[in-house]
Amino acid sequence: MADNKQGAYSTKAADTDFRRKWDKEEYAEKARKKDEEERLRMQENDERMKQGKKPLKGKKRDLPKPTELMKRREQDLELDKNLGRTMVVQNPGGRGPGQPGFYCEACNRTYKDSVGYLDHINGRAHLRAIGQTTRLERSTLEQVRAKIAFLRAQTKEASQAKAFDFDKRLAEIRDKELTARAEKKTAKKAERERARLELAQDAAMQIDGDDMMNTMGFSGFGSTKK
Repeated sequence: MADNKQGAYSTKAADTDFRRKWDKEEYAEKARKKDEEERLRMQENDERMKQGKKPLKGKKRDLPKPTELMKRREQDLELDKNLGRTMVVQNPGGRGPGQPGFYCEACNRTYKDSVGYLDHINGRAHLRAIGQTTRLERSTLEQVRAKIAFLRAQTKEASQAKAFDFDKRLAEIRDKELTARAEKKTAKKAERERARLELAQDAAMQIDGDDMMNTMGFSGFGSTKK
């Protein structure tokens, strides 16, 4: 009965052919070979220690011999290019590119944070992998003089630009002050004109009231007694 059950993809429920298969014999042979190499290394280290020599370390990667001194990086590392972004992990279970983090193509290693990645690319192993040593090129006298001249010219340009910006800022402040004064003067003039018009209107209304009283015969309310 259990063999006749169907799965979600019209296959038998007990069918696991879709899973990745591992060659157990191959990996067992690799493990045996690694154990044999480790056993021989330990035996050799015992003999070396009896002779007063330093023991040998584990097998290292066969790196090329450095052919040039350490150079300055010419390209930006772009450590913050994926900051705040959501990424699709293309290779979650394997090694190499496609995993989350910072990948070093020269060493085929992935680091989970920028601190570890920076430590790696500045380390001896990475520099050896790209054919560089940890020594810096010694600058000549002419290179030092050229660098000093370049820095002086750069400082002079920066100071001139700063002085120009200061004069420009002063001019802008003066223009703003003049504009504010003109606006204030215009506002005062408009206020005076409005007050004059109100006064003229009040005077005209007073004159119109007196003429109306004279027309109606009310020249005054004084007493007739003498």
